[in-house]
Amino acid sequence: IIKFAYREKLFIFADEVYQHNIYAEGSKFHSFKKVMNELGEPYNQMELASFMTCSKGYMGECGIRGGYAEVVNMDPKVMYMLEKSISAKCCPSVIGQACMDAVVNPPRPGEESYETWHHQVQGALTSLKRRAELVAGTLNAIPGIRCNPVQGAMYAFPQIELPAAAVKAAAEAGQAPDVFYAFSLLEATGICVIPGSGFGQAPGTYHFRTTILAQEDVIIEMLARLKQFHIQFLNKFS
Repeated sequence: IIKFAYREKLFIFADEVYQHNIYAEGSKFHSFKKVMNELGEPYNQMELASFMTCSKGYMGECGIRGGYAEVVNMDPKVMYMLEKSISAKCCPSVIGQACMDAVVNPPRPGEESYETWHHQVQGALTSLKRRAELVAGTLNAIPGIRCNPVQGAMYAFPQIELPAAAVKAAAEAGQAPDVFYAFSLLEATGICVIPGSGFGQAPGTYHFRTTILAQEDVIIEMLARLKQFHIQFLNKFS
């Protein structure tokens, strides 16, 4: 990505908010800034903005909006205009700023709250790993659905096989096939997924995006309803 961006003279916006959410064995987070510096000249001189937030990751404080962007190698005149633009806007809420400070300055080993903090973080990440494995494994056990392992973050992006009759019905309804599937799923079960057509999927393939964030008992119940719906959907349009 870095070499491509350099060749095409692109400014890199790095969404690195899930840097702690790595579940796959042997996998590790590597920041764009780190890799750029390891590559050396000329890549370490590229413009980069890296984003982090307290609303995602293991914190998952979705109701608290706070975050930051680290900008490196930006042209000084452009940086001046960016800072000028930012200074004219309303600042985040105090609680959002306080939460972000807690994220970037966590307790250190030896401090009184470190053990409690470490236990809570590892507990959250371990639970998310279980959920990632549960979602991918269950989806792969449903006929007509294939899902890659959820290596990180909070989402699964399974591919679904849709019968020709379902594709035809979607066209008659004026919808993309995966949109038709997603609306049918929502109306039948109350489960909301995001159609893959919004993510630039390969032509002729169909996907949806779903989260692993719900609690484990909720995910198990949701996946059971999804399986039942999918089998009925295939039978209806086969």
